[in-house]
Order: sequence, then structure tokens, then C-alpha cells
Amino acid sequence: QVQLVESGGGLVQAGGSLRLSCVASGRALTSSVMGWFRQAPGKEREYVATITWSGASAYFLDSVKGRFTISRDNAKNAAYLEMNSLKPEDTAVYYCAVADVGTLYSPQARYNYWGQGTQVTVSS
Repeated sequence: QVQLVESGGGLVQAGGSLRLSCVASGRALTSSVMGWFRQAPGKEREYVATITWSGASAYFLDSVKGRFTISRDNAKNAAYLEMNSLKPEDTAVYYCAVADVGTLYSPQARYNYWGQGTQVTVSS
């Protein structure tokens, strides 16, 4: 089993920045894809960014390209989401997830493990 714990969420003004962290415990995440997702009130959960095990490739939601960066540190079993130039429409609960077998574009159903989420609120 893998447990994921997110941190780093909070309240920030538009244009500000936050860095989310996701730390996994239980076992080493080898050959896994890690992703960040978000769910705003009344909306479906959506991809934000995903990254391969090597960190060499990443995928970003169009609306966050150029503003968000995803990275991972396999030695620490961790992934990070650096969010800059935040907008009110980025307000959501952000979730970290791991897919043991998958690609950058795997459907959400392929993700085996999910964190509890961390709230990000961007005020205008």
C-alpha cells in the first residue's frame, strides 16, 4: 500500500505563488507516473499535471502551461507542483495521485493511490 500526503495549500492573492508537496510512504515508487489533479466546487476532477518516473516528460493542462511546474524527487518519494501567477479560477482542492502502470495521458481510473487533497484558494 502507498499513502500520499499533500501539503502546501492555502489562501493566496491573484498573481501569487504556492508550492504543493506530495510525499509517499509505504513503498518506493518505481516506474510510476505521478500526477496532480484538482476539483473545484460543482466541477469534475481534472488533470493539472503529470510526470513520468524519470521526470524527463510532463504533461500540463492547457490553462496552467507556463505557470505551473511539476517535479519529483524519487529519492524522497515525493512530487511537487510549483504554481505561479495564480488566478481565481485555480481555486480548487488539489490531489496528488500515483499510477503504478501508466503514461502521462492515462485516465484517472488508472491511478491506484490518491492523497486526501489540499485546498488552494486564490482571491481576486
